[in-house]
Amino acid sequence: MLPVILIAGPTASGKSALALALAEKLCGVIVNADSMQVYRDLRVITARPTPTEEALAPHILYGHVDAAVRYSVGAWCVDAGAALAAAARDACPAIVVGGTGLYFEALTKGLAAIPPIAGDISAAVRARLEAAGAAALHAELARADPAMAQRLRPSDRSRVARALEVVLATGRSLSDWHREGMRPAVDAAQAIRVFLAPERSELQRRIAARFDAMLAAGALEEVRALAGRGLDPALPAMKAHGVPWLIRHLAGEIALADAALGGVRDTWRYTKRQATWFRNRMPGWSWTEQETAETLVLREISRISA
Repeated sequence: MLPVILIAGPTASGKSALALALAEKLCGVIVNADSMQVYRDLRVITARPTPTEEALAPHILYGHVDAAVRYSVGAWCVDAGAALAAAARDACPAIVVGGTGLYFEALTKGLAAIPPIAGDISAAVRARLEAAGAAALHAELARADPAMAQRLRPSDRSRVARALEVVLATGRSLSDWHREGMRPAVDAAQAIRVFLAPERSELQRRIAARFDAMLAAGALEEVRALAGRGLDPALPAMKAHGVPWLIRHLAGEIALADAALGGVRDTWRYTKRQATWFRNRMPGWSWTEQETAETLVLREISRISA
């Protein structure tokens, strides 16, 4: 049985193309590890594999969640664990691909079994976040949970709010919960782990070209339909790269060119955070470019199978 293949990297680095090439060669199953590509409403704007590409190999956990849902890391771990177990039963290589570092961390290191947070506590924290901002919540977190506050950037809205609601609801630090709970579904030491790292100017070019291609493929119409649902702007799907900017364009606030520029800029900034996050949190991965990654993975498979 082949080891699980983990493919990570920044947006537009060629992860999906690599996963598909490997899946076709190995008769493998592709499991999504991108937190935005899980949403049904966001095929074009997240550059999800096309129906034609999906027909070439099994694709799992793509577009299976409604945009009105706050899909969590824990929910993904449960779904991904089931997908990996099914692939193992069928003796089918599993290729996990995406850019969401927390997904890969939870998959290989486990996840805390945090109890459900009462709705009133969560709502109160989110209301204070909107009213006072992330920095004010971070200051509150520093008083209630200094350990977590030290680990989080004051501007990291979602994680600061999450850490605060957990300590308020449970009386325990999120870092304490992280030491307990869900076991890892993949042994990182036994997996083939690849991080795609294109040259920076090339990555910038790809990001801009991809945004243009998404607009040509109907991204604006897709976002128009999403905006028409009247969903909470704080939902994860409503904050996918490019979505807020295109919504502003649709509202008549900015030109389409400015919306595209904003989406490209946000995506570029995010890719830098992705690389830094993996470098600091996920040691042991092979960093390579798309052109050499397939050879690297196949060589590693041959070594393991020998």
